[in-house]
Amino acid sequence: MLEIELPIDINHNSLDQNSRESNQATFLGEGACYSDLLVEYLNQINVKKVFGVPGGAIEPFFDAVARQSHASSIDMVIARHEAGAAFMADGYAREVHSLGVCCATTGPGATNLITGVASAYADNIPMLVITAQTALPKFGKQALQDSSSTAIDTVGMLRYCTKFNTLISHPDQFEHALISAIMAANTAPRGPAHLSVPSDIFNTPLVEKPIVRSHALRQHLVTSDPASQDKLRQEVLAANRVVILLGDNCYQAGKQIIQFAETFNIPVISGPMGKRWIDERHPLYCGVFGFSGHEKARKLVMDQQYDLLLAVGTRLSELGTNGWTPSILNNKLIHIDSISQYFNQSSMARLHVLGPLPQLFAKLTTQLQGKERVDRWWECDTRTETGLLNQAEMDLARSSDLPLKPQRLFHYLGETLPEQTRIFIDAGNAWAWATHYMLRSDDQGYYRIAMGYGSMGWAIGSSVGSAIANPNAPHLCITGDGSYLMSGQEITVAQQQGVPLVMIILNDSALGMVKHGQRLGGAEPIGFSLPVIDYAAMASSMGIQSIGIGSFDALETLDFSALFSRSGPTLIDVKIDPEEEPPMGERIKGLASSK
Repeated sequence: MLEIELPIDINHNSLDQNSRESNQATFLGEGACYSDLLVEYLNQINVKKVFGVPGGAIEPFFDAVARQSHASSIDMVIARHEAGAAFMADGYAREVHSLGVCCATTGPGATNLITGVASAYADNIPMLVITAQTALPKFGKQALQDSSSTAIDTVGMLRYCTKFNTLISHPDQFEHALISAIMAANTAPRGPAHLSVPSDIFNTPLVEKPIVRSHALRQHLVTSDPASQDKLRQEVLAANRVVILLGDNCYQAGKQIIQFAETFNIPVISGPMGKRWIDERHPLYCGVFGFSGHEKARKLVMDQQYDLLLAVGTRLSELGTNGWTPSILNNKLIHIDSISQYFNQSSMARLHVLGPLPQLFAKLTTQLQGKERVDRWWECDTRTETGLLNQAEMDLARSSDLPLKPQRLFHYLGETLPEQTRIFIDAGNAWAWATHYMLRSDDQGYYRIAMGYGSMGWAIGSSVGSAIANPNAPHLCITGDGSYLMSGQEITVAQQQGVPLVMIILNDSALGMVKHGQRLGGAEPIGFSLPVIDYAAMASSMGIQSIGIGSFDALETLDFSALFSRSGPTLIDVKIDPEEEPPMGERIKGLASSK
């Protein structure tokens, strides 16, 4: 009789003994099928929501979810499009720091998932992706939506955006493949794992009644290299001028890193995604380097007055390195991460240091207590209220001109939103405005942006999934009108689920990044125009509370605390100045480069 050890608690907290005993072993009942076994595994690893769209071949999985009788049963959340379901699973995983699950039927259901799965793969989001297949005897016989290897091969399509990917062609493979998928999704670097299951295998009765136990499958195994950590200590001890660059992979390490920086008076910069791990008003923070970054950070790097640059938790991507500038990628670089695969972008570095970041920096601070604290050596103006914006930028961030300046909108939101607000920024000009002007004191990673794949509409679905995972936390999605026209129907999922998500639409009747990118790059002005649409009226027609904003005075009347306390979503249609140029010049230079 098979026994499987899996940890249960999604937040990695200890369970009380009674709860632990009740969850350790679950016997599936008489007449159970393999679809029931899948549901039992999901229950045992404490998955509460599955996001998907129903269809004929995936119906056995939906049936199994409906049959469960557990007190802590799984809820099916029905998206409007399968890509939205994958984005929701992504947002759910980010909020609970555990596995997100999405599903789709065969054929177009599976292909519709791919963009959301690829986005999760690029950002290392753990996800279990379940797709259906037509019954095995129908393979290659022109069955409706056949997506087997003899037709439109969806397993082949998902091969390059998943960590584990297989078709289950025999019932005996099911359990082992499921275990492998869960382990792959949760093993660093984390990411999506895909199971393609024919409908007849879903419905196959279990010959044996497995015991599903719950203690080992989701262990977070961390590799550590003491030798490289000792070399790091020696390098920092010998250096006079050190800079820290924060990347996106700094989960739970922000406080230890900033304590290290404070102890030795080290300036800190970040990439566009790494800024979520630091208080952006901290006196040692010199801003974002790279896409839509700040002059202070750029000058600190480009002046090359430092001895060492400690790049922490970063994959050194194009957007985070100002197009892989040699000012960062040189022998002054020490690359520090908990995932060795991220070192493949820094072969020129002086040193690679592998280890769990919170413990590594806490230990480093203790080991270097005898090191002399250096005086401020970098050029940095006396701090104003933000310290990162120059006078011209501050003037725009305080402007009351009409149309409403996007600089004013994002700066105001950065100052006004409650500290615990989960902020989701969609691809497009929202990236640029938020990176540069939305300055937050939050260092817990609640500012969420997906620059790995850059999918339009990601923030819409992801914010819905996160809000469903934790409806008591404030959630804000900022998206453009182009993204909303692609994926805005997913707001009706938030309405159906009764979660208080606030969604801001940047309404400038254009694909803004395309428009301004063409202007900045000298390209022909084509393909960026969108119709003039009243998105507030559109939302109202769906029974969703909506607000139209056209001025800063109107913006100031918003009571976000009240909106975050509602029993449903709110859409805010903000008409912004379409002629304001976003701070994305370096991105345009990167596109023009042939390297």
